[in-house]
Amino acid sequence: MNIGRNLSGVRCGDTTARFRLCCSSLRLSLFLFTLFSLMPASAMSQTDKSLDRAKAIIKAAPIIDGHNDLAWEIRTSKTAPFDVDAYDLRQTTPGHTDFARLAAGGIGGQFWSIYVPGEVKDSGYAKIQLEEFDIARRFIAKYPDKFTLALTAADIEAANKAGRIASLLGMEGGHAIENSLGALRMYYDLGARYMTLTHNVTLDWADAALDKPVHSGLTAFGREVVLEMNRLGMMVDLSHVSPGVMSDALDVTQSPVIFSHSSARALVDFPRNIPDSILARMPKNGGVVMVTFVPAFVSTEVMQWEKKAGDWKPVGVAETDTAAVKAQREEWLKANPSPKATLSQVADHIDHVKKVAGADHVGIGSDFDGIDTTPTGLEDVSTFPALFAELIRRGWSDEDLKKLARYNVLRVLKANEQVAAQLQKTKRPSVQTIQQLDGAAAQAVP
Repeated sequence: MNIGRNLSGVRCGDTTARFRLCCSSLRLSLFLFTLFSLMPASAMSQTDKSLDRAKAIIKAAPIIDGHNDLAWEIRTSKTAPFDVDAYDLRQTTPGHTDFARLAAGGIGGQFWSIYVPGEVKDSGYAKIQLEEFDIARRFIAKYPDKFTLALTAADIEAANKAGRIASLLGMEGGHAIENSLGALRMYYDLGARYMTLTHNVTLDWADAALDKPVHSGLTAFGREVVLEMNRLGMMVDLSHVSPGVMSDALDVTQSPVIFSHSSARALVDFPRNIPDSILARMPKNGGVVMVTFVPAFVSTEVMQWEKKAGDWKPVGVAETDTAAVKAQREEWLKANPSPKATLSQVADHIDHVKKVAGADHVGIGSDFDGIDTTPTGLEDVSTFPALFAELIRRGWSDEDLKKLARYNVLRVLKANEQVAAQLQKTKRPSVQTIQQLDGAAAQAVP
């Protein structure tokens, strides 16, 4: 039992050994004190240098983020739904976005998502879509000293020169046009400068990544939608669509495309992510992939946990016994907490897109205020500089970071405007219908 020994293994009565041990311990303590005093300072110094450099880069090239769901956050507010005045961006908000944090994050341009769930059936999509435009247009107008509605690349640059955040609108889900090219044109007139071809539900003319594939890509009407978007100057957004739609859209489009909020499927095999075969086509198309922060898209562990949580079912209780189901669910969650995605994993996806598609074809599409949880280190819109600091530590050049922040998406927006200007000289607004192009039974999608 080693009776009479202390924890160091030296006999309590052996004074010589104890003296030597004390001297040795003192030297070790002094060494460790010196080591650990210096190492954090050195590491902190390096971190500070990277962060300072990141902030300087972002100041020179203010970030244009491809996707933020503030309009939906306001619409679904628990305290004052739809109330733009109550959701005061001059104060700390309950979500991810307010002016103090936008300033800290270095945001110069923001695509505000105009989102309608594809599952809505009661009153039609147009009503909710128009209400979302109304919310976004109202909160932009509410703060003229902070926001400027931007409809062109030149508007973004003018807003930034005036010290304001350029506010752009992006429609999330082609279901909102209700198979009407006329509706598409009206949404463009309201300010939409991109449209995600689908959300999570397969449409009459395009397959969604998270739904059953019906068309093996785009139908003839779907291709007409893409061409009419080209003619308008509305960027084609391929987030949320199936790989078949991605490929078909790249085949038919006359303008560079975007992915407003997606990540790399080679790193996380989530259906919403982009296969390398599509990333490799970006240089020829000229488009930009705006990497998202959605935890399940950037972390395999989170993706697997979410699948497991989604498949969970109560055991030994009736599903109608909501109290018992809730209690059992809470116990399961307590025993199986969700893992956390990290800033480093987001940087991995950005690195991968740069490697496969090239530095000219990568951007940022956070999805803040559209996600319930965020990666550690990317908790809200104030944290963009930390991500850029991580990329600096990975060897990114200032030039490539400025492209990531801003210049890639600006180039794509300008290219869409230029293509539209040329097309409008010879091409009239399309009057084709889905019935004409896809047949009489075109809307009978199962």
